[in-house]
Amino acid sequence: MAKQFDVAVIGAGAAGMMCAAVVAQRGKRVVLIDHAGKLAEKIRISGGGRCNFTNINAGPQNFLSQNPHFCKSALSRYTPQDFLALVKKYRIGYHEKHKGQLFCDESAELIIEMLKDECAAGDVHWRMPCKVEAVERIDGGGFTLRTDSGDIEADSVVIATGGLSIPKIGATDFGYRVAKQFGLKLVEPRPALVPLTFDDASWAPFAALSGIALEVDVETGSLKGRNPSGARFREDLLFTHRGLSGPAILQISSFWQPGTPIVVNLLPEMDLAQTLIEGKGSIKKQLGNVVSQWLPTRLAEGLLQAHGLALDARLADLPDAALRKLGLAVNQWTIVPSGSEGYRKAEVTRGGVDTRELSQQTMMANKVPGLYFVGESVDVTGWLGGYNFQWAWASGVAAGQAV
Repeated sequence: MAKQFDVAVIGAGAAGMMCAAVVAQRGKRVVLIDHAGKLAEKIRISGGGRCNFTNINAGPQNFLSQNPHFCKSALSRYTPQDFLALVKKYRIGYHEKHKGQLFCDESAELIIEMLKDECAAGDVHWRMPCKVEAVERIDGGGFTLRTDSGDIEADSVVIATGGLSIPKIGATDFGYRVAKQFGLKLVEPRPALVPLTFDDASWAPFAALSGIALEVDVETGSLKGRNPSGARFREDLLFTHRGLSGPAILQISSFWQPGTPIVVNLLPEMDLAQTLIEGKGSIKKQLGNVVSQWLPTRLAEGLLQAHGLALDARLADLPDAALRKLGLAVNQWTIVPSGSEGYRKAEVTRGGVDTRELSQQTMMANKVPGLYFVGESVDVTGWLGGYNFQWAWASGVAAGQAV
């Protein structure tokens, strides 16, 4: 005989645990289901194991969606300060690291334990590991979940199964399949917050620079004009054997469109061409030594060689045109990625359930009463830096208060 619950939450990650806790503390009978054997791995590995659990600056402007207004309601009703109040209630030490990013002083495990305790406060029932094989509508209302541990009946179902990122810790397309089953549109999912790669031929001159890191400005380009989306970030860039990574690239990857360039300013505080041309009369050094004052030596040497400029050439002897060309290569390095490292290395998934199918107040599917989608399964994607966790908390609470 099927077990009867008011609400079944599928997916025991950040959004799912938060939602289950809120519903259960309202006095409803809740079951929380997850196919994984280990709880909340994405929380556990985030922020180098210290969980970048929110960003104090999080607002609608930090999220991408085909409908950028959708996230406003949930984010305004459950703010970073609200989550911080919960963290403080549990006496979890935290610190601000960079640009509003908040991390645990000790371990991400403390956030997981906090969420488990919040679920326990409402007497949430756990089914884990438990695989949901089918979600079926019951005539007259409610749902039957066919699972490998028996059938579960619930008046409402919340899908909190996330996206396709990091399959090795259990990511699946379950949420998208359920959405399609009930006739809901999807915005095509793709990897986001992910390193970008280049074809072997175009990257060959730069492969030897692997390991070099520096702060840059990076923006999206287009074949017809630069920066159509207005996306621009100042963050650290990291050269890899296959391409570019680091926070700057993870940020811009969410905005980048295949076939279009990105534009990198390797010296954002300086107009290199102007500085070199103005210094020709007074700087007696060799070009390699001059540029190495401002860029990592290996990078400076690699760029000069790539542009046919001798490291030992005296700055005073070089024509202005050559210096302008070098300046352009440094201040407007324009390159077209061939792709990305994919879901294997992506921190989140962009796209998902089309927000036009959902209520922005409750996260419920407009045409399927009792079916809700929260967190990363929805077409709302945050910047790097704690924003995606804030969306998980806010969307989980929005559904949890409504279901």
